[in-house]
Amino acid sequence: MSIHEVFMPALSSTMTEGKIVSWVKSPGDKVEKGETVVVVESDKADMDVETFYEGFLAHIIVEAGETAPVGSAIAFIAETEAEIEQAKSLANSGGAAATPTSSPEPVAATASAATPALASQNGSNHKEGRLVASPRARKLAKELKVDLTTLQGSGPHGRIVAEDVEALSNKGKQPAAAPVAPAAPVPTSTPAAPPAPRTPAPAPVTAAVPGQTVPLTTFQNAVVRNMVATISVPVFRVGYTITTDGLDKLYKQIKSKGVTMTALLAKAVAVTLQKHPLLNASYSDQGIVYHSDINISVAVAMDDGGLITPVLQNADAVDIYSLSRTWKSLVERARAKQLQPQEYNSGTFTLSNLGMFGVDKFDAILPPGQGSILAIGASRPQVVATPDGLFGVRQQMQVNITSDHRIIYGAHAAAFLQDLAKLIETNPQSLTL
Repeated sequence: MSIHEVFMPALSSTMTEGKIVSWVKSPGDKVEKGETVVVVESDKADMDVETFYEGFLAHIIVEAGETAPVGSAIAFIAETEAEIEQAKSLANSGGAAATPTSSPEPVAATASAATPALASQNGSNHKEGRLVASPRARKLAKELKVDLTTLQGSGPHGRIVAEDVEALSNKGKQPAAAPVAPAAPVPTSTPAAPPAPRTPAPAPVTAAVPGQTVPLTTFQNAVVRNMVATISVPVFRVGYTITTDGLDKLYKQIKSKGVTMTALLAKAVAVTLQKHPLLNASYSDQGIVYHSDINISVAVAMDDGGLITPVLQNADAVDIYSLSRTWKSLVERARAKQLQPQEYNSGTFTLSNLGMFGVDKFDAILPPGQGSILAIGASRPQVVATPDGLFGVRQQMQVNITSDHRIIYGAHAAAFLQDLAKLIETNPQSLTL
């Protein structure tokens, strides 16, 4: 007989505290070993957290919407129903859950929410016999008396989301669902979003009131920490003009096959980095770290005001069609906060493309742990002098690279940009090989 503490897990190397998105289990509920009990928001993603223990969720210390430092207790699990009251008394007295037979350990953080590819096979919404559904879908199903086992999930890789529950309820396929208003529990619901306690997150963008001070979200705080960390790095910037007529023509030819311009640009940069390994390197106290892989991070703005950089791993070696499919999946899961840490923190070189918003040129801030970031502006028609001494109209874009001057010098960055321009201007078809 024993009582175990549930600790706030460290879901990433930079995480110092976590926010409870929702409790999947309620006090008194039976929990099985490996079953999800709570959803925690880390710096960049929402992660399902599973327990090592079998027993009963006896007492919740940190409620949904609240934060706690990594390693601090957030709940108690009792091995027997008889120990539930003992756990509550222990929590009220502020004592630890150490008993002669107990060995408090953190719950195991697993990526059943953050990595839907592991959560299902061939679109199934079951993982090793366990139903895979979002916390909000589980809560809504309980309120609407919907049997989740009858649903086919429409979320990533077959995961059941709240919209699936609402759709079935609206069709009247389940008894006792009609008297319950689906919108009531989550008045600010958005597709694939967590439950109501997380609704303050989008406030800075969607519901700010003049004169009001709105707390930063977990995402925004993570961006703040990263940006402050770069202040001490000496950087320099180099700009270059690239003619994109050939790239634009190629894009129009293969766009119907699912290829994105982001994937094309990432592929072009990755191939060029093969010739310039220093631009793919990073600084350390021990010297220059030359990375074995070319992993291209691409900055993506989040709907709630945060910023995340999904990573196209081994972008130089992956074909453009697979790279585009991967990018589409990464963006979808990034905006649903379902990325694994290695899918957003393993980059070796970063692209920031504001050209899609019509921006002509800009300077990007160097991410921590990387040597360079490339800022890409919009491609616009420009009147230029042609080699035969006449004038012509060419599509051109401005790119600006920001590099760590401790390991990369101006000549290195200039040579990289020259080769990138040569690839895009004279041989863009090679990107499809």
